[in-house]
Amino acid sequence: MREHGGNLDLARQRFGGRADDWIDLSTGINRLPYPVGEVGLRAWTALPSRAQIETLHQAARHAYRTSGAVVALGGAQAAIQLLPQLARRGQARVLAPTYNEYAGVLSAAGWDVREVGEFDALAGADLAIVVNPNNPDGRCQTRKDLLALLPRVGRLVIDESFADAAPQLSFASEADRPGLLILRSFGKFYGLAGLRLGFALGNAADVAKLAAMSGPWPVSGAAIAIGCRALRDDAWAEATSARLARDSVRLDEMARAQGWRLVGGTPLFRLYETPDALAAQEKLARSQIWSRVFAREPRWLRLGLPGRESEWSRLAEVLAR
Repeated sequence: MREHGGNLDLARQRFGGRADDWIDLSTGINRLPYPVGEVGLRAWTALPSRAQIETLHQAARHAYRTSGAVVALGGAQAAIQLLPQLARRGQARVLAPTYNEYAGVLSAAGWDVREVGEFDALAGADLAIVVNPNNPDGRCQTRKDLLALLPRVGRLVIDESFADAAPQLSFASEADRPGLLILRSFGKFYGLAGLRLGFALGNAADVAKLAAMSGPWPVSGAAIAIGCRALRDDAWAEATSARLARDSVRLDEMARAQGWRLVGGTPLFRLYETPDALAAQEKLARSQIWSRVFAREPRWLRLGLPGRESEWSRLAEVLAR
């Protein structure tokens, strides 16, 4: 198993407590989720129609400010699983360190995968992967650099799973360029990861191929109903982005008081350098607050943002001990 946040089963095995006792800050998922409201019975009992799926695609085009082709999938992860089949196997280069599913999925499918630390080293690849903003350090690439890279690779995949709170970073308006594919996650910003909804945006040929591979019902009726509602709620998105920006500063101030140094992050998670990340994780876990550590970087601790004020108070109390 590749390491991820959200491994609350491990936390409970080691430190006890019920799932509801824990504040899971290991994932970067918004802990004040979109209010889903009522979902009609038909969403649960009928197969989604093509018209309903296209309505969801239109809502995604609205939210992501694109006129390009869109396909809804069972989370951005579902798109990653299909990537190896989108083109003939060749050389893939992944800008690292980053989300570790890319290298794993492509390697398992027989691609020649190399993780590179420098952006310019992506040039020449048949498939280049850039997570923007990056997970876990929040590193961002400029539009100018991404445009310059596009003709130098066979296909460029830009993972924008954490771009909702920073829409100025998004390349979605350019999604119809040949050789470009953009992945979006619904669950992180909207706080509804269990809904399993994401999107791929790109040129018509690539999106049609992904749609064919994903089958006639790639997402559920409930995902369509909730996704359409949320993706068109501009007021909620704007208010949430503003709150996350404020709360990021608040969390950074709490970490600074601990002597932790900000390494990077996004409005949905922060990455800190600590004297001993495992010790910091254990201190938090003994009060049922879960964080993320990294085997390759023993001083790095990643925290998502608390949601309700009671969660902020509990985190502050534990850190003050």
